[in-house]
Amino acid sequence: MKNFLLLGLAGIIAQLVDGSLGMAYGVSSTTVLLAAGVAPALASAGVHMAEIGTTAVSGISHSSFGNVDWSKIVWLAVPGGIGALLGALALIWASSLEATAAYVEPAVAVFLFILGIYVLSRFAFRRNERPIQVRPVPRAFLSPLGFVAGFLDAFGGGGWGPIATPTLLSSGRMEPRKIIGTVDTSEFVVAVCASIGFLFGLSLAEVPWTIVAALFLGGLVAAPVAAYIVRILPARIMGTAVGGFILVVNANTFFSAIGLSTGVATVAYILLVAVWIAALVFAIGARRQDQEEAEGQPV
Repeated sequence: MKNFLLLGLAGIIAQLVDGSLGMAYGVSSTTVLLAAGVAPALASAGVHMAEIGTTAVSGISHSSFGNVDWSKIVWLAVPGGIGALLGALALIWASSLEATAAYVEPAVAVFLFILGIYVLSRFAFRRNERPIQVRPVPRAFLSPLGFVAGFLDAFGGGGWGPIATPTLLSSGRMEPRKIIGTVDTSEFVVAVCASIGFLFGLSLAEVPWTIVAALFLGGLVAAPVAAYIVRILPARIMGTAVGGFILVVNANTFFSAIGLSTGVATVAYILLVAVWIAALVFAIGARRQDQEEAEGQPV
């Protein structure tokens, strides 16, 4: 019972982060399960089966708060589902997650780190908040993005949100809350297809159903709260939080990929966290100043 409650708490935390920032449910949950000694394929299978329920509730919650752009769902979700199915089959086929991750994870980390820098600078350190210019997002951009994010999500136990959300944010064509709601809602298809892929290679008896239930119940509690947070959080603060989160999560892999020593990487990581905190403080202060100036203007 104690382990079940701890897993449920992990599900709550993961869903709060995922539902409010558009990423990290899979990464957070899979990391916890791997640390507990669960095999990679079983960990990813358990997380994705739990996500069938959590993403459904999250999608309904985001939709009720007007956070979803339904015109982009099909072009993002269907390729994402195909990629997730293939990613699940590839993970089952691979002899070990570590062997393949040695090549895949550094490349993805470098890409995400660069995106994180761009997103953080775009939203945080501007005196005047840069308006979002809502424009169509090309289908030729959405579909490959969905496929790659879906494949890496199933193959690595997480990656749909960390890849899709900052990439769409960097385009500047959608409101941040719409991006997060759309990405979270599309993830339902990704979770279903990944689960189908895992069931091709795993028997039902091998699926860690206790883990699935605990993560699902935790996510069920947190999903409506996270969707409401997205609704009320200003774009500048949300973008700053997403950009910094991407940098912090991928920092260790990025530093390793570029060959930094342990000592230098530790110092760099501390500085990175300090920059993120400073960026959030600056973004909150700038937002308040914008509001005060708007209230002081004559109508």
